[in-house]
Formats: sequence, C-alpha cells, structure tokens
Amino acid sequence: MKIRIGVGDVPERGAADDPGLGGLAADLEARGIDSLWLSDLVSAPGSVDPLVGMAYAAGRTERLKLGTGVLVLPGRNPAVVAAQLAGLAALAPRRVLPVFGVRPARRGDRPVFPVDGGRAEVFEEALQVVRALLTRPSVTHRGRFFTFEDASVAPLPAKPLDLWLGGRVPAAMDRIGRLGDGWLAGTITPADAETGRERILAAADRAGRTIDADHYGTYLTIVPDDAPERTVDALLTRLRADRPDVADPRDLVCWSWDDAREHLRRFIDAGLSKFVVRPAGRVTSRPAWLDAFAAELLPVENH
Repeated sequence: MKIRIGVGDVPERGAADDPGLGGLAADLEARGIDSLWLSDLVSAPGSVDPLVGMAYAAGRTERLKLGTGVLVLPGRNPAVVAAQLAGLAALAPRRVLPVFGVRPARRGDRPVFPVDGGRAEVFEEALQVVRALLTRPSVTHRGRFFTFEDASVAPLPAKPLDLWLGGRVPAAMDRIGRLGDGWLAGTITPADAETGRERILAAADRAGRTIDADHYGTYLTIVPDDAPERTVDALLTRLRADRPDVADPRDLVCWSWDDAREHLRRFIDAGLSKFVVRPAGRVTSRPAWLDAFAAELLPVENH
C-alpha cells in the first residue's frame, strides 16, 4: 500500500483569525508534504470554504495535493459542486481529493445546510449526480430531490475523480461500499478501522464493486506538549460526547510524536494507508510544528 500523510489546518497562537492559507500551502510543498486538507467549518473563526481554499492553495503550489475533509454535500446543489470540482481538476490536474460527508461537524452549522427530506437519502442522490456530471458529457436526472435535463459541466476531468466519503457508523460503511471510492474517517480507533474496512469491503462485494486497497484513511490529532490545559479539557469533553463507547477518550488522540508513530503503525496494520494529521488547537510556531512533522512522520511514508 502507498502510505501518504497529509496535514490539516495548523493555526498558530497569537496569530489573527486570517487562515494564512497561502503560506501554509507553500510551507507544506517546500517540506515535501503530500497534501493539505480543508474542513467544512462555516462558523469557525479563521476558516475558509474548502473549495475556495483549494482553489487558492492550488494557485500557490505546483505539486501539493488538496483535499476536503469533509465537504458537506446535502444542502449544496450537486451540479454546482460538480462544476466547482471540474474547474479545480482543470486548474490542478491529479491534485484534487474530494471527500464528502452527510452533516456538518459543528451543530451550529447544521441550519446552514437545510435539506428537504432525510439527509442520508439526499446525500446518496446528490453523490450520484456529482459522479454522473463528472464522468458524462450530458446528464438527465429525475430523482426524488433533484431534476436536471441535459446538464453538463466542463471541462470533464481527464481522469475521473475518486469520490471518498466520511463517516463511522455501520450505515456509512455500507454506503461507502455501495457508492464511494474511499473512506476518510475521524475519531476512530485501530479496531474501528479494521471493522469499518471489513464492512466496506463486504458492502462493495454485495454491490459488485471494488475499492482500491489503499483508499482507506483517517485523521490523527496530536496534542502539543505545551497545549493549554483548557484546550486539552475541551478536546476531551468533545471526544467523550462523540465517542461515549470508548472507555478513555485520551486513546483517540496522540500525545507525542512517538505516540503518533505508534498510532500510524497500528492503523497501517488495520489496513489504512492515508492519514491527515492536525494539532489539537493552536501551536506555538507553525514552522516549528511542520518541521517536526516532516522529521518525525514523513519517514513512515513509503515510495
């Protein structure tokens, strides 16, 4: 499997809410880091729409891959999303990595993405529309939630984009097997990764589909040594709420670079090979954090 490790947002203490996206993208490319992943956080200070951010970062780099982690699809017009992805793929060929999710990570963002109907049903139909528009010159679609007559986007990507999905619950794993090209998880354990991967493979087999062996990944959150106590407490509180089934929420994050390498090893043993690493909260120095990332984790990648 091709092991690759990218980076999420790396906010710096004392910096303004300006995301500094151009500088971050350039810093990643200069260090030979594989990819940058932008979250869909409408109400978060300093956040930027992931598709807008990807376009901006693409113009500041030449090799850096750019992903959404994850883009909320229900509540967006799927034809517009397909057109945006087609444009990005033309501007940055082979560098665009879309990952879609059913609902916003922040409860406060959920009213921003209203849907008429069940979110899962809207998501599945919207995903099928996106895929059709990105692979066919003309699409006529008459579904429960969307209707298009001879719709098209241009230019069509020369190579079809892989459409990855997020999620953790069994229904999400089944959906990935039926409709997705890969899995990017968040807040999981290596045991979750192994179980989820097996369920995805079973669902894909039932649907007569195959998913590439190296199209499974997850986020890793690293707690900096000097993270303020309130930041750690807030993180653990969120993890307890999100994963009440996990006995110790501290097991869901990494507490040092050594711990991060151990997490990576266990996830790789479970069948994952793509990773997005981010700090828990703001770091004292972004350049120093990225230097440590490159020194400590990039040797884990294979070539």
